[in-house]
Amino acid sequence: MVRKTLSKHICGAATACMAFIGAAQAADIAVIHAGRLLATPGGAVASEQTIIVRDGVIQSVAPGYADPPTAGPDDRVVVHDLKNHFVLPGLIDSHVHLTSELGPRGKISVVENSDADTAMAAAGYAKKNLMAGFTTVRDVGARGDDAIFALRDAIARGDVVGPRIFASGHTISPTGGHGQTHGYRNDVFNVIKSSGVCDGVAECRKSVRDQVRRTADHIKLVSTGGVLSETDAGTGQQFFDDELKAIVETAHALGRKVTAHAHGADGVNAALRAGVDAIEHGTFSNSESFRLFKRNDAYLVPTLLAGLTVAELADDPDSFLPPPVRAKAKQVGPLSIGMTRAAHAAGVKIAFGTDTGVSKHGDNAREFSLLIEAGMTPMEAIRSATVVAAQHLGRYDKFGSIEAGKFADIIAVDGDPLEDVAELMDVDFVMKEGVAYKAP
Repeated sequence: MVRKTLSKHICGAATACMAFIGAAQAADIAVIHAGRLLATPGGAVASEQTIIVRDGVIQSVAPGYADPPTAGPDDRVVVHDLKNHFVLPGLIDSHVHLTSELGPRGKISVVENSDADTAMAAAGYAKKNLMAGFTTVRDVGARGDDAIFALRDAIARGDVVGPRIFASGHTISPTGGHGQTHGYRNDVFNVIKSSGVCDGVAECRKSVRDQVRRTADHIKLVSTGGVLSETDAGTGQQFFDDELKAIVETAHALGRKVTAHAHGADGVNAALRAGVDAIEHGTFSNSESFRLFKRNDAYLVPTLLAGLTVAELADDPDSFLPPPVRAKAKQVGPLSIGMTRAAHAAGVKIAFGTDTGVSKHGDNAREFSLLIEAGMTPMEAIRSATVVAAQHLGRYDKFGSIEAGKFADIIAVDGDPLEDVAELMDVDFVMKEGVAYKAP
């Protein structure tokens, strides 16, 4: 009797139950006819291919222009004609800051904007990244308390349009270090300071645990000084070795990868010896650094576009950058390409990352030309933003190539980026998890 009553309560009638089951089984199917397809960067380019996507996941990739598969009465089928396009996996930017963009009002906006204001601006920046062809980004330091996590989760739910986000939350920094805000009165600073500031082993462990409590996907620390911190503290090591080790050990124990902002070779090498999984920038890396990268199987994210951007701003006589920042920008910016060339020649794994937020959101693909200037081939540069970046994030099983079983993160351009990588500055088609957000 109880079983019959419960069944009636849930479904009402047999016909209603069948309708519910039918609706649940309805599928979204996309058929992509690709004139040229680079399914796995580093591999061969194929002509006249058909990609079948079902419910956001790639179902098959096959030669020829196939007809849409047989669909049920409630299925939704869309055919995307990209026969005149070059199709490749969605791009990945391993270093962005979605909650900000460098500009003359950046300093005052920190105290004027609420967390809600920051989140709204970040939503706009996120959409620009996606429309530029970047279907996944790794945010490595955000303003506000919860803006970046709220944005990440809203995009994942489908409430907001943007790339898939992996977020670190607040940057782990020593007091007075690059990861702090500088140039404010003490009473203002006490309001805007972040939970990432720590000194000594115990505080550093607690700070990492606090970022994980806040749902951080990975941990970002500053091993050295930085260019844009408004302080004349140079670009050498800032955390002590025992603090670096405590941060890395705690993060790894909690299942989080660790990346380190580092310019000076002393801080690069100290962070690598402590066991970080990646280095951001790495401007003054030396032969010892390259040896440690390879020994630890760590990645370099060189952010060449950031170096170019700050160097250009420093040379502008009307620049809004304060004097200490301009001096560091002129020193650090021009060195990035030479270091990347040496790292590439040494066999260091290089993941694509721009430091977008220093440069303008949506201009991320300018990094490709700089990587080629640093010695990469166009194929290697594209691979750094797809296969290598996905491996760097530990998610190559889900994205980074166009293969059955992976998310349907797919872009297309009308020229050949292997002949002219600047084609990636003008992406014509953007699909993320089977949803086309931009089409020719």
